[in-house]
Amino acid sequence: MRGRSCDIFCRVVDNFGDAGVCWRLARQLSHEHGARVRLLIDEPAALAALDPAVDCTRSAQTVDGIGIALWNEAPAADSAERSELDAGPAPRRGPGYRAPRDPTPPAGPVPAEVVIEGFGCGLPEDYVAAMAARPRPPVWIVLEYLSAEPWVEQYHGKPSPHPKWGIDRYFFFPGFATGTGGLLRERDLIARRDAFAPAQRAALWKDVGFTAPPAQTQVLSLFAYRSAPLYALIARLEEEGPAVVVAMPAEPGAIALLTGLGIQNAQAPLAAKRGQGEIRVLPFLAQTRFDELLWTADINFVRGEDSFVRAQWAARPFVWNIYPQTADAHRLKLDAFLDRYCEGLASPAREALRALWHAWNGIAPHPPLGEAWTGFVKQEVVLTAHARGWAARLEKLPELAAELARFCADRLK
Repeated sequence: MRGRSCDIFCRVVDNFGDAGVCWRLARQLSHEHGARVRLLIDEPAALAALDPAVDCTRSAQTVDGIGIALWNEAPAADSAERSELDAGPAPRRGPGYRAPRDPTPPAGPVPAEVVIEGFGCGLPEDYVAAMAARPRPPVWIVLEYLSAEPWVEQYHGKPSPHPKWGIDRYFFFPGFATGTGGLLRERDLIARRDAFAPAQRAALWKDVGFTAPPAQTQVLSLFAYRSAPLYALIARLEEEGPAVVVAMPAEPGAIALLTGLGIQNAQAPLAAKRGQGEIRVLPFLAQTRFDELLWTADINFVRGEDSFVRAQWAARPFVWNIYPQTADAHRLKLDAFLDRYCEGLASPAREALRALWHAWNGIAPHPPLGEAWTGFVKQEVVLTAHARGWAARLEKLPELAAELARFCADRLK
């Protein structure tokens, strides 16, 4: 894809997950595969939370060599305009601010050579019409959600003509098998993870406003939806006695937990003592620093898709809070992953992991959260070794950005 133009459309649905995946993909396609990338996003504030260089008050800008534009249903920057998206500084505002719509959009969109529809978000009608009007339509990729379900391999990369415009859309599935698109992984990620030393851990704690926890302290990172049994976990940690630090990025779930514990007007950085341990509320972390937090923790609680993948690359035991769906459809997705992840794992550890994941997601039947947590911790040594082995197995599978770049390049010849 070197030198090719690429538009990625992102509609923010799952808090930060959609923006997180699309931003990582945009950066890899640009930095590692030489594409000229523009990200069109409907909620720039979500992106600004993940990268402090992004200004959510701007309708167009360039960050790290990538064009970012507010998706206002009429995107229309051509390839010449891509390098001119940064129109100069503007005052920053809070993360909840939404940039105004551009009242005078250009007359019509000029589509990129590769168009990526993030998670089936749909494309503006006039943009698709412009795609269809080209002598050679762009390569249209529908990037699907990650799933370990076996049917994914049957449909990955298959074309499907658009019912109105007749353009082929290629459905691109991330996954955990060779017949899928694989997982996003920067070329230097594993090297950076393995080189992350105690001095860097101490520097991370200092940068977010804390001292490093004492030796022998168990560190948990906690990033969960409000529906997770947060109070039950904190109560169990208080009961069990050993020193523990719970690190929570400052976001609504963390603030709601602290409010429920009687801590009002919580502002990061904040430390709240609980029994032998403490809860630490960290400033919301940029993606690269969040990776470092996962490498620092002994056990990671993650949610959605982006942090779910990053927890696997961290090679630590982790607990996934899956995005809930109607009719318990998410249970199939969660259990399909557990089936793959638990291959080769001894029975006691496998049962303990399943019990905690089900309890954390409210999937019946499951033991009480406290009981499930105790069983999980008893298997921590086994689960840590398994997590390292799993990450090593994933390294041998396709890498998503590279696979997508190759797939598109083959169709642009």
